Amino acid sequence: MYQRKSRLSPRQQSKLIEHFVAGSTARAAAEIVGVQLNTAIRFFMRLRPLLVRKLPSSQLCGDGEADESDFGGVRKGKRGRGAAGNAVVFGF
Repeated sequence: MYQRKSRLSPRQQSKLIEHFVAGSTARAAAEIVGVQLNTAIRFFMRLRPLLVRKLPSSQLCGDGEADESDFGGVRKGKRGRGAAGNAVVFGF
């Protein structure tokens, strides 16, 4: 098995995985574990594709509902849909 080299100690890696599974934000995990924010973000981003590859694929069936929301900080100027800095998030 190929194991990627990392400057994070095994303890730091396991703590970041614990926080990822618990649903913590990368910012909170970085502060608690004692690593840089960008390190935690990159670690979380590398975990997501690994999980997708390991999970069994499944087909959606039955009735469903989709929704969207705009998320973003408080900004001067245009507000709502189309405002600068907002991110649109879709949920199913």
